[in-house]
Amino acid sequence: MKNLDFIYNRHSVRKFTQDDIPMEDLKKILEASTYCCSAKNAQNWHFVIIKNQDKANQLAKAIEEKNTEIANQLQDEKQKIAFKKFVRFATFFKDAPITILVYCSSYVPTGLKEMNILEGYEEELKHIVEMSPQMQNIGALIQSLLLAATEIGYGASWITSGNYASKEISNVIDFKKEGYSLAAIVPIGVPQPPIKSPGRKPIEDVISIIE
Repeated sequence: MKNLDFIYNRHSVRKFTQDDIPMEDLKKILEASTYCCSAKNAQNWHFVIIKNQDKANQLAKAIEEKNTEIANQLQDEKQKIAFKKFVRFATFFKDAPITILVYCSSYVPTGLKEMNILEGYEEELKHIVEMSPQMQNIGALIQSLLLAATEIGYGASWITSGNYASKEISNVIDFKKEGYSLAAIVPIGVPQPPIKSPGRKPIEDVISIIE
């Protein structure tokens, strides 16, 4: 395990000290993350860095208001309560010294254009879209970002639970880069102990071996 400690040391950090992150460190983390694999080398990402606390609070408020709007239309009371209850997992970034908004542009998967002009490939088309290669690029990017942050002494978390308010979030920061949509929010800072992660499934439960 020794050479893989940089993986095992990564945790989803949700509590941070108010220690600042030097821009030099942040740029190192972001640059390292962009060296992840990317389908067709699309590099279909863009970072928005939020260092302003008032702006972070505005983003959290936008998510909370959208959450309330949706919840108030739900007829099932238990569903409504649960939806409102978990909004805190989408807004804790406001307590971090820096919040990174990760944006993603579209990407045309291999085979999509070709099968679209043919008949009989509906199942394959559905699969390609569901597997979302452009979002796989972003997944690789964010995982690399989290590992890089951990390696130089910071903690971070990967948030997608507030994506239902992506339009409102973009409006708050007046983000208008054509073709890009919000993919995730990543708060980053010095972790506040204790730090722990839930257990993992035994490797035997998640592999199939064909000999």
